Amino acid sequence: MTTWASRVRETRWSGKLNSVDYMRDAVFFEGPTVRSQHTRFWLLLTLAAAIATAGIAADSTATVIGAMIVAPLMRPIQGTMLATVLGDRRQLVRSILIMCAGAAAAVAVGYLLGMLIVQPMLASTNAQVAGRVTPGLIDLFAALATGVVGSIALVRSDISDTLPGVAIAISLVPPLCVVGLTLESGAWTQALGALLLFVTNVAAILATGAIVMAIYGYSKLRLLEVEDREAERRRRVRVYLTTAALVLLVSGPLAWSTAQAIEDRGRIGSVQAYLDDLTADTRWAVVSVTPREDDVIYVVVKGTPPLPDTDAIYAGMEDAGLDADDIVIEFIPSYTFDVNGERDNF
Repeated sequence: MTTWASRVRETRWSGKLNSVDYMRDAVFFEGPTVRSQHTRFWLLLTLAAAIATAGIAADSTATVIGAMIVAPLMRPIQGTMLATVLGDRRQLVRSILIMCAGAAAAVAVGYLLGMLIVQPMLASTNAQVAGRVTPGLIDLFAALATGVVGSIALVRSDISDTLPGVAIAISLVPPLCVVGLTLESGAWTQALGALLLFVTNVAAILATGAIVMAIYGYSKLRLLEVEDREAERRRRVRVYLTTAALVLLVSGPLAWSTAQAIEDRGRIGSVQAYLDDLTADTRWAVVSVTPREDDVIYVVVKGTPPLPDTDAIYAGMEDAGLDADDIVIEFIPSYTFDVNGERDNF
């Protein structure tokens, strides 16, 4: 005899199975239209990488955002997550291969287009590059939060209109393009930093996706299809442990990068304060103090000649507890002229 409670359970599981079909169609490459799905993916990915590379080179945030919306790389990443939860090994392997191949293609597009750009694309010369080569823990927190939204949007079709916002918030293709650009410019350290940002975002999507699926009960669907439920539970535990380990793995470098950034800000603040005091009553003013590679701090000072006594400046740095060996100062002479052509001091 069928009870009311059993009918409710059957209806609930039937609804989840229908939702799984919807999610499979959204993130897996399968079905009678699989060829067109691949064509669409690779076309959009190539165009998105080209747009992102152009936006980075032109330092155009709007163009980079446009590339984020076009980029389809979220699909195989979420496909990897869903295949892991459902225990679909065939789709898991396929999604991982497409994700890795897509990432490599985006890097290649960035590298090839970087060969057409005359000046090197480095963090010291481009703000778009600088914002993606030194990820920190805050990037992991942002990626986790955005991954939750993306996973819920996948589970609930009624809020799927948030996906464009998710695509903008969780940066996937632009960091890969930065990897290609910095590799072409010979900056291996910066390329690794941008790659770390991409891996961080992928790890966040996988981790939050597994958690959201567990909360909504989709991780239990696999138990209905297998005979050895205990073995399936052990498989799920291994999946969750692997995902957690991946998040912890990227947390280490991110924590180190965050600590380095905090240390750099402290050093920059000390150098800025010292030079501001030094130039307070002179015709020279500090224009910028920026970090460079190898712990170098680059200072630009602008004013009217004659030049200050640089030996005294560096000696004063040592007395102030600053490491003068890591500080480079560039003096830029400047004059102003009035309508009569008379020169005035800066």
